[in-house]
Amino acid sequence: MFSKEESRQLRQEFWTSFGKSFPRKWILYDTKLKGFSFKFHFDNKNALVALDLEDHLENRIKYWEKLQALKSILLDDFLPDAIFEETYFLDNEKEISRIYVRLEQKVSIHNKNTWQDVMVFFNKNMNLFEAFFEAYKDVIEY
Repeated sequence: MFSKEESRQLRQEFWTSFGKSFPRKWILYDTKLKGFSFKFHFDNKNALVALDLEDHLENRIKYWEKLQALKSILLDDFLPDAIFEETYFLDNEKEISRIYVRLEQKVSIHNKNTWQDVMVFFNKNMNLFEAFFEAYKDVIEY
């Protein structure tokens, strides 16, 4: 087991290493669409790249319907393993809508031997998510 401080240091070291290994500016929260963001997630059990819809329900529904209309394009041309969950609960019990790709192998942020695989997974899949977003942002936005 790791103390909270050791765990915090490992997390910080991972994200610093990721930024140095793949130095680029990700879109993440800078989508210019309220409540529409991209996220990296890595913990003791899994790693995933996600598109989260976190705004009030009306806005979430609006974006979700547009993403559903683009689902076959996202799956066929960008991320064939993407999982669509209209109702997804975060650890803090907040309800959002999420589209995500999960790394299927066993990984842990506490195991440095898995970091390189996670970094490559993050880079590849976030690039694909962002390419989809850039290509279809006008459709999603209006």
